[in-house]
Amino acid sequence: MEDNRILGVSWPLFFVLAAIMCVAVYLEVLPIGLIGAFLLMLVVGEFLNFAGNRIPIINTYFGGGAVVAIFGGAALVYFKLLPETTKNLIDTFMKTGEGKMGFLDFYISALITGSILGMNRKLLIKAAVRYLPAILGGVVASLALVSIGGMFCGYTPGEAMAYIGIPIMGGGMGAGAVPISEIFSSALNVDTEEIMSKLVPAVALGNALAIVAGGLLNRLGQAKPEWTGNGQLMRSTDDEIKAENREVVLKPGEYATGIVLATAFFTLGAIIAFAMKKVGINIHTYAWMIISVAVIKAINILPEKYTDAAAGWYAFIAKNFTPLLLVGIGVSYTSLQQIIEHFSLVYLFLVALVVLGAILGSAIVGKLVGFYPIEAAITAGLCMANMGGTGDVAVLTAANRMELMPFAQISSRLGGAFIILLASILVPLFFG
Repeated sequence: MEDNRILGVSWPLFFVLAAIMCVAVYLEVLPIGLIGAFLLMLVVGEFLNFAGNRIPIINTYFGGGAVVAIFGGAALVYFKLLPETTKNLIDTFMKTGEGKMGFLDFYISALITGSILGMNRKLLIKAAVRYLPAILGGVVASLALVSIGGMFCGYTPGEAMAYIGIPIMGGGMGAGAVPISEIFSSALNVDTEEIMSKLVPAVALGNALAIVAGGLLNRLGQAKPEWTGNGQLMRSTDDEIKAENREVVLKPGEYATGIVLATAFFTLGAIIAFAMKKVGINIHTYAWMIISVAVIKAINILPEKYTDAAAGWYAFIAKNFTPLLLVGIGVSYTSLQQIIEHFSLVYLFLVALVVLGAILGSAIVGKLVGFYPIEAAITAGLCMANMGGTGDVAVLTAANRMELMPFAQISSRLGGAFIILLASILVPLFFG
Protein backbone atom coordinates (compact mmCIF):
# COMPACT_ATOMS: atom_id res chain seq x y z
CA MET A 1 0.00 0.00 0.00
CA GLU A 2 1.43 3.37 -1.02
CA ASP A 3 1.16 6.26 1.45
CA ASN A 4 -1.28 8.13 -0.79
CA ARG A 5 -3.40 5.11 -1.67
CA ILE A 6 -5.47 2.54 0.21
CA LEU A 7 -6.86 -0.66 -1.28
CA GLY A 8 -5.04 0.43 -4.43
CA VAL A 9 -7.26 3.50 -4.91
CA SER A 10 -6.91 7.20 -4.13
CA TRP A 11 -8.25 8.52 -0.83
CA PRO A 12 -11.15 10.45 -2.42
CA LEU A 13 -12.35 7.29 -4.16
CA PHE A 14 -11.86 5.26 -0.98
CA PHE A 15 -14.14 7.65 0.94
CA VAL A 16 -16.78 7.30 -1.78
CA LEU A 17 -16.58 3.49 -1.38
CA ALA A 18 -16.72 3.83 2.40
CA ALA A 19 -19.76 6.10 2.15
CA ILE A 20 -21.57 3.55 -0.01
CA MET A 21 -20.77 0.86 2.56
CA CYS A 22 -21.87 3.00 5.55
CA VAL A 23 -25.18 3.99 3.97
CA ALA A 24 -25.93 0.33 3.14
CA VAL A 25 -25.04 -0.79 6.68
CA TYR A 26 -27.19 1.74 8.47
CA LEU A 27 -30.13 1.35 6.10
CA GLU A 28 -29.62 -2.41 6.65
CA VAL A 29 -29.58 -3.08 2.92
CA LEU A 30 -25.99 -4.33 2.72
CA PRO A 31 -26.15 -7.34 0.37
CA ILE A 32 -26.25 -10.66 2.19
CA GLY A 33 -23.38 -13.04 1.44
CA LEU A 34 -19.97 -12.55 -0.13
CA ILE A 35 -20.66 -9.14 -1.72
CA GLY A 36 -21.70 -7.36 1.45
CA ALA A 37 -19.14 -9.11 3.65
CA PHE A 38 -16.23 -8.36 1.34
CA LEU A 39 -17.17 -4.69 0.90
CA LEU A 40 -17.66 -4.03 4.61
CA MET A 41 -14.64 -5.97 5.88
CA LEU A 42 -12.23 -4.79 3.19
CA VAL A 43 -13.09 -1.13 3.77
CA VAL A 44 -13.11 -1.28 7.58
CA GLY A 45 -10.17 -3.68 7.85
CA GLU A 46 -7.92 -1.73 5.49
CA PHE A 47 -8.73 1.59 7.16
CA LEU A 48 -8.03 0.27 10.68
CA ASN A 49 -4.87 -1.46 9.47
CA PHE A 50 -3.69 1.73 7.72
CA ALA A 51 -4.35 3.82 10.83
CA GLY A 52 -2.79 1.33 13.24
CA ASN A 53 0.41 1.17 11.23
CA ARG A 54 0.77 4.94 11.60
CA ILE A 55 -0.21 5.56 15.25
CA PRO A 56 2.97 6.25 17.26
CA ILE A 57 3.86 3.69 19.94
CA ILE A 58 1.07 1.37 18.74
CA ASN A 59 2.88 0.84 15.43
CA THR A 60 6.26 0.43 17.11
CA TYR A 61 5.56 -1.65 20.19
CA PHE A 62 2.05 -3.10 20.10
CA GLY A 63 1.57 -4.77 16.73
CA GLY A 64 0.33 -1.78 14.73
CA GLY A 65 -2.47 -2.41 12.26
CA ALA A 66 -3.11 -5.99 13.36
CA VAL A 67 -3.98 -5.02 16.92
CA VAL A 68 -6.04 -1.98 15.86
CA ALA A 69 -8.00 -4.02 13.29
CA ILE A 70 -8.86 -6.74 15.81
CA PHE A 71 -9.78 -4.53 18.74
CA GLY A 72 -11.39 -1.97 16.45
CA GLY A 73 -13.66 -4.73 15.17
CA ALA A 74 -14.41 -5.84 18.73
CA ALA A 75 -15.17 -2.24 19.70
CA LEU A 76 -17.74 -1.94 16.89
CA VAL A 77 -19.67 -4.78 18.56
CA TYR A 78 -19.12 -3.61 22.15
CA PHE A 79 -20.34 -0.07 21.45
CA LYS A 80 -23.19 -1.41 19.26
CA LEU A 81 -22.04 0.50 16.20
CA LEU A 82 -22.95 -2.44 13.97
CA PRO A 83 -26.57 -3.44 13.41
CA GLU A 84 -27.28 -7.00 14.52
CA THR A 85 -27.90 -8.04 10.91
CA THR A 86 -24.44 -6.82 9.92
CA LYS A 87 -22.75 -8.64 12.81
CA ASN A 88 -24.62 -11.80 11.83
CA LEU A 89 -23.39 -11.36 8.26
CA ILE A 90 -19.77 -11.21 9.44
CA ASP A 91 -20.29 -14.21 11.75
CA THR A 92 -21.73 -16.18 8.85
CA PHE A 93 -18.85 -15.15 6.61
CA MET A 94 -16.12 -16.01 9.14
CA LYS A 95 -17.32 -19.15 10.88
CA THR A 96 -18.00 -22.72 9.83
CA GLY A 97 -21.18 -24.69 10.31
CA GLU A 98 -24.56 -25.12 8.64
CA GLY A 99 -25.29 -22.23 6.31
CA LYS A 100 -21.96 -20.52 7.03
CA MET A 101 -19.07 -19.72 4.69
CA GLY A 102 -16.01 -20.33 6.87
CA PHE A 103 -13.66 -17.72 5.40
CA LEU A 104 -11.26 -18.29 8.31
CA ASP A 105 -10.75 -21.92 7.23
CA PHE A 106 -10.39 -20.81 3.59
CA TYR A 107 -7.71 -18.30 4.57
CA ILE A 108 -5.76 -20.64 6.84
CA SER A 109 -5.89 -23.49 4.31
CA ALA A 110 -4.18 -21.19 1.78
CA LEU A 111 -1.52 -20.18 4.30
CA ILE A 112 -0.76 -23.71 5.47
CA THR A 113 -0.62 -25.23 1.99
CA GLY A 114 1.32 -22.40 0.39
CA SER A 115 3.80 -21.85 3.20
CA ILE A 116 4.66 -25.55 3.58
CA LEU A 117 4.84 -26.33 -0.13
CA GLY A 118 6.88 -23.17 -0.65
CA MET A 119 9.27 -24.07 2.16
CA ASN A 120 12.75 -25.48 1.70
CA ARG A 121 12.26 -29.26 1.91
CA LYS A 122 15.41 -29.95 3.95
CA LEU A 123 14.53 -27.15 6.36
CA LEU A 124 11.06 -28.62 6.91
CA ILE A 125 12.46 -32.07 7.75
CA LYS A 126 15.17 -30.81 10.10
CA ALA A 127 12.98 -28.28 11.93
CA ALA A 128 10.01 -30.60 12.48
CA VAL A 129 11.86 -33.07 14.73
CA ARG A 130 13.11 -30.25 17.00
CA TYR A 131 9.85 -28.39 17.40
CA LEU A 132 8.10 -30.44 20.10
CA PRO A 133 10.80 -29.75 22.74
CA ALA A 134 10.38 -26.01 22.14
CA ILE A 135 6.60 -26.32 22.70
CA LEU A 136 7.14 -28.31 25.90
CA GLY A 137 9.62 -25.72 27.15
CA GLY A 138 7.00 -23.00 26.80
CA VAL A 139 4.27 -25.07 28.47
CA VAL A 140 6.41 -26.02 31.48
CA ALA A 141 7.68 -22.47 32.02
CA SER A 142 4.23 -20.87 31.68
CA LEU A 143 2.51 -23.27 34.09
CA ALA A 144 5.38 -23.01 36.57
CA LEU A 145 5.37 -19.19 36.55
CA VAL A 146 1.60 -18.83 36.96
CA SER A 147 1.58 -21.42 39.77
CA ILE A 148 4.28 -19.56 41.66
CA GLY A 149 2.70 -16.17 40.97
CA GLY A 150 -0.72 -17.44 42.03
CA MET A 151 0.56 -18.23 45.52
CA PHE A 152 1.28 -14.51 46.03
CA CYS A 153 -2.10 -13.43 44.63
CA GLY A 154 -4.60 -15.46 46.64
CA TYR A 155 -4.71 -18.51 44.38
CA THR A 156 -3.49 -22.01 45.13
CA PRO A 157 -0.93 -23.29 42.59
CA GLY A 158 -3.55 -25.73 41.28
CA GLU A 159 -6.20 -23.03 40.81
CA ALA A 160 -3.81 -20.68 39.01
CA MET A 161 -2.65 -23.49 36.74
CA ALA A 162 -6.12 -24.91 36.07
CA TYR A 163 -8.18 -21.74 35.62
CA ILE A 164 -5.57 -19.46 34.02
CA GLY A 165 -2.52 -21.38 32.75
CA ILE A 166 -4.10 -24.42 31.11
CA PRO A 167 -6.95 -22.61 29.26
CA ILE A 168 -4.56 -19.98 27.86
CA MET A 169 -2.16 -22.66 26.59
CA GLY A 170 -5.03 -24.89 25.40
CA GLY A 171 -5.39 -23.94 21.74
CA GLY A 172 -8.26 -21.44 21.73
CA MET A 173 -11.98 -21.86 22.36
CA GLY A 174 -13.53 -24.68 20.31
CA ALA A 175 -10.46 -26.92 20.37
CA GLY A 176 -9.26 -25.80 23.79
CA ALA A 177 -11.52 -24.14 26.37
CA VAL A 178 -14.62 -26.16 25.42
CA PRO A 179 -13.09 -29.67 25.81
CA ILE A 180 -11.10 -28.50 28.85
CA SER A 181 -14.31 -27.25 30.48
CA GLU A 182 -15.87 -30.67 29.88
CA ILE A 183 -12.89 -32.33 31.59
CA PHE A 184 -13.36 -29.96 34.56
CA SER A 185 -17.11 -30.54 34.62
CA SER A 186 -16.70 -34.31 34.69
CA ALA A 187 -13.97 -34.26 37.36
CA LEU A 188 -15.62 -31.68 39.64
CA ASN A 189 -19.32 -32.47 38.98
CA VAL A 190 -19.93 -28.81 38.10
CA ASP A 191 -21.95 -27.43 35.17
CA THR A 192 -19.88 -26.85 32.03
CA GLU A 193 -21.29 -23.31 31.71
CA GLU A 194 -19.96 -22.39 35.17
CA ILE A 195 -16.50 -23.69 34.27
CA MET A 196 -16.56 -21.90 30.92
CA SER A 197 -17.31 -18.58 32.65
CA LYS A 198 -13.97 -18.96 34.44
CA LEU A 199 -11.95 -20.15 31.44
CA VAL A 200 -13.14 -17.79 28.69
CA PRO A 201 -11.76 -14.55 30.22
CA ALA A 202 -8.32 -16.15 30.58
CA VAL A 203 -8.38 -17.29 26.95
CA ALA A 204 -9.55 -13.89 25.69
CA LEU A 205 -7.09 -11.83 27.73
CA GLY A 206 -4.23 -14.26 27.03
CA ASN A 207 -4.96 -13.92 23.31
CA ALA A 208 -4.88 -10.10 23.58
CA LEU A 209 -1.55 -10.12 25.42
CA ALA A 210 -0.10 -12.65 22.97
CA ILE A 211 -0.93 -10.35 20.04
CA VAL A 212 0.72 -7.41 21.78
CA ALA A 213 3.71 -9.59 22.65
CA GLY A 214 4.05 -10.55 18.97
CA GLY A 215 4.53 -6.89 18.10
CA LEU A 216 7.00 -6.42 20.96
CA LEU A 217 9.06 -9.45 19.88
CA ASN A 218 9.22 -8.08 16.34
CA ARG A 219 10.57 -4.83 17.80
CA LEU A 220 13.05 -6.78 19.96
CA GLY A 221 14.30 -8.59 16.87
CA GLN A 222 15.02 -5.25 15.23
CA ALA A 223 17.01 -4.16 18.30
CA LYS A 224 18.77 -7.55 18.70
CA PRO A 225 19.23 -8.90 15.15
CA GLU A 226 21.38 -11.79 16.40
CA TRP A 227 18.29 -13.23 18.16
CA THR A 228 16.13 -13.49 15.06
CA GLY A 229 16.10 -15.14 11.67
CA ASN A 230 13.60 -12.54 10.38
CA GLY A 231 11.00 -15.21 9.70
CA GLN A 232 13.42 -18.15 9.45
CA LEU A 233 12.98 -20.51 12.40
CA MET A 234 16.11 -22.63 12.23
CA ARG A 235 19.69 -21.44 12.70
CA SER A 236 22.05 -22.84 10.10
CA THR A 237 25.18 -21.98 8.18
CA ASP A 238 24.14 -24.51 5.53
CA ASP A 239 22.65 -22.56 2.62
CA GLU A 240 20.79 -25.69 1.50
CA ILE A 241 18.42 -25.57 4.46
CA LYS A 242 17.87 -21.84 4.72
CA ALA A 243 14.41 -20.51 4.05
CA GLU A 244 13.72 -19.59 0.45
CA ASN A 245 12.71 -15.97 -0.06
CA ARG A 246 12.22 -15.93 -3.82
CA GLU A 247 9.11 -14.17 -5.02
CA VAL A 248 6.64 -16.28 -6.97
CA VAL A 249 4.69 -14.44 -9.68
CA LEU A 250 1.71 -16.36 -11.06
CA LYS A 251 -0.15 -16.09 -14.31
CA PRO A 252 -3.91 -15.51 -13.83
CA GLY A 253 -4.82 -19.15 -14.54
CA GLU A 254 -2.31 -20.45 -11.99
CA TYR A 255 -4.24 -18.92 -9.09
CA ALA A 256 -6.93 -21.55 -9.70
CA THR A 257 -4.27 -24.23 -9.18
CA GLY A 258 -3.30 -22.68 -5.86
CA ILE A 259 -6.93 -22.46 -4.74
CA VAL A 260 -7.78 -26.05 -5.63
CA LEU A 261 -4.62 -27.40 -3.93
CA ALA A 262 -5.37 -25.47 -0.73
CA THR A 263 -9.01 -26.51 -0.59
CA ALA A 264 -8.20 -30.13 -1.54
CA PHE A 265 -5.61 -30.47 1.23
CA PHE A 266 -8.08 -29.02 3.75
CA THR A 267 -10.67 -31.54 2.58
CA LEU A 268 -8.13 -34.36 2.87
CA GLY A 269 -7.48 -33.26 6.45
CA ALA A 270 -11.23 -33.36 7.13
CA ILE A 271 -11.46 -36.90 5.71
CA ILE A 272 -8.58 -38.13 7.88
CA ALA A 273 -10.00 -36.39 10.96
CA PHE A 274 -13.37 -38.06 10.37
CA ALA A 275 -11.78 -41.50 9.92
CA MET A 276 -9.55 -41.15 13.00
CA LYS A 277 -12.44 -39.95 15.15
CA LYS A 278 -14.17 -43.27 14.39
CA VAL A 279 -11.32 -45.08 16.16
CA GLY A 280 -11.23 -42.68 19.12
CA ILE A 281 -8.50 -40.28 17.94
CA ASN A 282 -9.96 -36.77 18.00
CA ILE A 283 -7.42 -34.39 16.42
CA HIS A 284 -8.35 -31.21 14.54
CA THR A 285 -8.60 -31.07 10.74
CA TYR A 286 -5.81 -28.46 10.64
CA ALA A 287 -3.38 -30.89 12.26
CA TRP A 288 -4.07 -33.62 9.71
CA MET A 289 -3.85 -31.06 6.94
CA ILE A 290 -0.41 -29.93 8.15
CA ILE A 291 0.78 -33.54 8.33
CA SER A 292 -0.57 -34.32 4.84
CA VAL A 293 1.01 -31.26 3.20
CA ALA A 294 4.29 -31.82 5.04
CA VAL A 295 4.48 -35.46 3.95
CA ILE A 296 3.83 -34.51 0.31
CA LYS A 297 6.53 -31.85 0.53
CA ALA A 298 8.99 -34.16 2.30
CA ILE A 299 8.71 -36.94 -0.27
CA ASN A 300 8.85 -34.33 -3.04
CA ILE A 301 6.23 -35.73 -5.39
CA LEU A 302 4.56 -32.48 -6.51
CA PRO A 303 6.22 -30.71 -9.48
CA GLU A 304 7.59 -27.25 -8.75
CA LYS A 305 4.94 -25.54 -10.90
CA TYR A 306 2.28 -26.79 -8.50
CA THR A 307 4.15 -25.89 -5.32
CA ASP A 308 4.80 -22.45 -6.82
CA ALA A 309 1.07 -22.05 -7.54
CA ALA A 310 0.22 -22.86 -3.91
CA ALA A 311 2.92 -20.48 -2.64
CA GLY A 312 1.74 -17.72 -4.98
CA TRP A 313 -1.88 -18.09 -3.89
CA TYR A 314 -0.78 -17.96 -0.24
CA ALA A 315 1.16 -14.73 -0.92
CA PHE A 316 -1.86 -13.18 -2.69
CA ILE A 317 -4.38 -13.97 0.03
CA ALA A 318 -2.02 -12.94 2.85
CA LYS A 319 -1.26 -9.60 1.19
CA ASN A 320 -4.80 -8.67 0.22
CA PHE A 321 -7.14 -10.28 2.74
CA THR A 322 -5.31 -10.17 6.10
CA PRO A 323 -6.83 -6.85 7.32
CA LEU A 324 -10.26 -8.12 6.26
CA LEU A 325 -9.73 -11.28 8.28
CA LEU A 326 -8.43 -9.41 11.33
CA VAL A 327 -11.49 -7.17 11.61
CA GLY A 328 -13.61 -10.33 11.29
CA ILE A 329 -11.67 -11.88 14.18
CA GLY A 330 -12.44 -8.79 16.22
CA VAL A 331 -16.16 -8.83 15.44
CA SER A 332 -16.79 -12.58 15.65
CA TYR A 333 -14.20 -13.96 18.07
CA THR A 334 -13.06 -11.19 20.44
CA SER A 335 -15.35 -10.13 23.31
CA LEU A 336 -14.37 -6.83 24.92
CA GLN A 337 -17.22 -7.42 27.37
CA GLN A 338 -15.60 -10.56 28.77
CA ILE A 339 -12.18 -8.93 28.94
CA ILE A 340 -13.51 -5.85 30.76
CA GLU A 341 -15.69 -7.79 33.21
CA HIS A 342 -12.84 -9.94 34.46
CA PHE A 343 -10.11 -7.36 34.24
CA SER A 344 -8.09 -6.62 37.38
CA LEU A 345 -4.42 -5.92 37.92
CA VAL A 346 -3.97 -9.24 39.73
CA TYR A 347 -5.69 -11.20 36.96
CA LEU A 348 -3.76 -9.31 34.29
CA PHE A 349 -0.52 -10.06 36.14
CA LEU A 350 -1.21 -13.81 36.24
CA VAL A 351 -2.22 -13.92 32.57
CA ALA A 352 0.96 -11.99 31.72
CA LEU A 353 3.01 -14.58 33.64
CA VAL A 354 1.56 -17.34 31.44
CA VAL A 355 2.41 -15.44 28.26
CA LEU A 356 5.87 -14.54 29.57
CA GLY A 357 6.55 -18.15 30.53
CA ALA A 358 5.50 -19.31 27.06
CA ILE A 359 7.93 -16.83 25.51
CA LEU A 360 10.89 -17.57 27.77
CA GLY A 361 10.52 -21.35 27.88
CA SER A 362 10.14 -21.79 24.14
CA ALA A 363 12.89 -19.25 23.37
CA ILE A 364 15.42 -20.94 25.68
CA VAL A 365 14.64 -24.49 24.61
CA GLY A 366 14.31 -23.37 21.00
CA LYS A 367 17.80 -21.90 21.08
CA LEU A 368 19.15 -25.14 22.57
CA VAL A 369 17.68 -27.21 19.72
CA GLY A 370 18.94 -24.87 17.00
CA PHE A 371 16.16 -22.31 16.49
CA TYR A 372 16.32 -18.54 16.57
CA PRO A 373 14.93 -17.53 20.01
CA ILE A 374 12.47 -14.93 18.73
CA GLU A 375 10.96 -17.19 16.06
CA ALA A 376 10.74 -20.03 18.61
CA ALA A 377 9.09 -17.70 21.14
CA ILE A 378 6.53 -16.51 18.57
CA THR A 379 5.56 -19.93 17.19
CA ALA A 380 6.14 -22.48 19.97
CA GLY A 381 5.32 -19.92 22.68
CA LEU A 382 2.81 -17.24 21.68
CA CYS A 383 0.95 -19.50 19.26
CA MET A 384 0.29 -21.85 22.18
CA ALA A 385 -0.93 -18.92 24.30
CA ASN A 386 -3.27 -17.36 21.77
CA MET A 387 -6.80 -18.23 20.63
CA GLY A 388 -6.10 -20.99 18.11
CA GLY A 389 -6.22 -20.31 14.36
CA THR A 390 -7.55 -16.76 14.70
CA GLY A 391 -4.87 -15.95 17.25
CA ASP A 392 -2.16 -17.42 15.03
CA VAL A 393 -3.07 -15.05 12.21
CA ALA A 394 -3.17 -12.07 14.58
CA VAL A 395 0.10 -12.89 16.37
CA LEU A 396 2.03 -13.61 13.17
CA THR A 397 0.69 -10.45 11.56
CA ALA A 398 1.67 -8.36 14.59
CA ALA A 399 5.11 -10.02 14.54
CA ASN A 400 5.41 -9.59 10.74
CA ARG A 401 6.20 -13.30 10.33
CA MET A 402 3.24 -14.80 8.49
CA GLU A 403 5.52 -17.33 6.76
CA LEU A 404 5.73 -19.19 10.09
CA MET A 405 2.05 -20.23 9.89
CA PRO A 406 2.77 -24.01 9.58
CA PHE A 407 4.67 -24.02 12.86
CA ALA A 408 2.05 -21.79 14.48
CA GLN A 409 -0.64 -24.28 13.53
CA ILE A 410 1.39 -27.18 14.94
CA SER A 411 1.42 -25.28 18.24
CA SER A 412 -2.28 -24.47 18.19
CA ARG A 413 -3.48 -27.91 17.10
CA LEU A 414 -1.05 -30.60 18.19
CA GLY A 415 0.19 -28.54 21.13
CA GLY A 416 -3.40 -27.78 22.09
CA ALA A 417 -4.24 -31.49 22.00
CA PHE A 418 -1.32 -32.11 24.37
CA ILE A 419 -2.72 -29.51 26.81
CA ILE A 420 -6.12 -31.23 26.79
CA LEU A 421 -4.39 -34.51 27.65
CA LEU A 422 -2.41 -32.71 30.37
CA ALA A 423 -5.63 -31.22 31.80
CA SER A 424 -7.23 -34.67 32.00
CA ILE A 425 -4.29 -35.77 34.16
CA LEU A 426 -3.78 -32.66 36.33
CA VAL A 427 -7.40 -31.73 37.15
CA PRO A 428 -8.17 -34.97 39.02
CA LEU A 429 -4.79 -34.67 40.78
CA PHE A 430 -5.40 -31.15 42.07
CA PHE A 431 -9.17 -31.19 42.51
CA GLY A 432 -10.14 -34.87 42.72
